[in-house]
Order: sequence, then structure tokens, then C-alpha cells
Amino acid sequence: MATFGFIGTGNMGGALAKAACTTIPADEVFLSNRTMEKARDLAELLGCGVAESDAIAGSADFIFLGVKPQMMAGMLEELAPTLSSRETRFILVTMAAGLSIADIRRMAGGEYPVIRIMPNTPASIGEGMILYTCASDVTPEEERAFLEGMAGAGRFAQLPEHLIDAGSAVSGCGPAFADLFIEALADGGVACGLPRATAQELAAQMLAGSARLVLETGSHPGVLKDAVCSPGGSTIMGVKALEDGGFRASVMNAVFAAYEKTKALGK
Repeated sequence: MATFGFIGTGNMGGALAKAACTTIPADEVFLSNRTMEKARDLAELLGCGVAESDAIAGSADFIFLGVKPQMMAGMLEELAPTLSSRETRFILVTMAAGLSIADIRRMAGGEYPVIRIMPNTPASIGEGMILYTCASDVTPEEERAFLEGMAGAGRFAQLPEHLIDAGSAVSGCGPAFADLFIEALADGGVACGLPRATAQELAAQMLAGSARLVLETGSHPGVLKDAVCSPGGSTIMGVKALEDGGFRASVMNAVFAAYEKTKALGK
């Protein structure tokens, strides 16, 4: 059984560690964080182990690098001697926005096998959309072990590395856009007289169900939208109001702005 070590237990690192503990034995998962108390608290909750970053770098089969892009170079510089002295094979798993496989190898000081992932926050409840790409020296067996170990995080999609940033602007940044939409729908419900909690529940479940309908039927969203819009009815008038406000253009602009910012992080 492969061991999974998580260096950095913030929102995403912690969510992925939680997912790992649902599919592999907890005693094969180890957590580390700059503030070790945070790692200990999460490890106690999950029933997994705690180790210093250097120990994880020296022994884990999959080393998850869960730090912010601007902190990655400094962290890998500290771990470089340990990585270079290892006699056993390991995989670096990076989730840093904007940093390529080549960037991680350069910062780590070696041509190590790397899996680059871009997860999202719903991974914390097993409903994530995780994008990934493997360096050419990652074997099919290692890729399979990674996917099996992280299956508890949600759905995985393999993309060529040059499309990872674009995909991340949709699925990585998208939860914030979806949350804004849920909040706005709930606000509208409150304006129409609904209690706040009821309006939020209606909005959130509607969005969850609509997304599941797209995934399970494979239907184009426009077709599903048309099925709700009766001629001269309430829904089409609501759609018109959204279009009057530039709804689709605003969403497209949000994705593009997120994409441009992600690309800039790697420069």
C-alpha cells in the first residue's frame, strides 16, 4: 500500500487528506503543516499520522505539496537535500495554481516524477472536480495508485498540461461563482418573502440537482433550459432579465479573468 504525505493542511490540502483517509488506511496518511498544531488537530479528527515535512519528503510514496504558489520555491529548497538523498521512488503531487511540472522540478532541484492537480473545495465532501496531468515518467501503475487512493475526493479528469489553467478557471474558481449565484438566488427569494434559511436551501438544492441532471443525462444545458421555459411563462421572463443584465457575458468574463490571473502566477 502506498503512503500519502500531505505538506500543508490548509483548505485544499486538508480536504484531500480527508478524502485519502476514506479510501486508504489512515495509518498510511501523514500530515504536516507550518503550524504543526493545525496538522495535529486534523490528524486527530481523521485518525491519521503527523510528521515533520522533512520526514514526509524522506519516506512518503506520494508527497502532496499543499502550499501557496508564492511559498513553493522556499519550501522545496528546504526539502531538496532530503529528496535528492532518497533511494526509494516517490511522486511529487502539486496543487499550486500557475506552476507547471517543469517549475516544480526546477524548484525541487531534480527531474522527479510529478503529478499536477487542480482540485476544488467540494472535494472536502467527496464531490470535487479534480483536474490532473502526469509527467511522462509517471508509470500507469503509479497513476492508478494515485487515482485509487484519492477516489474519495470526487471526479477526476485528465487534461494536457497546457489546458490545466483553463480548466482550473472553470472548476477550481467556479465554486466561488456558484456560491455567489446561490447567495443571489436566496436574496431574491428573501425579497419575495421567503425565510432566509428556506431560500438558501431551495437555491442550493436546485443548483445541485440541475448540475447532476447535466452530468447524468449528458444533455446540453441549453436543451434543459428550454424544457423549463414555457412560451410566455415565468421562467423565460426571468431568463430575459438575466440576459438584460449581461449574465452569460459576465460569467464568461469571470472565467477569463481567473484564467489570466492563474497564468500570471507562474511568471
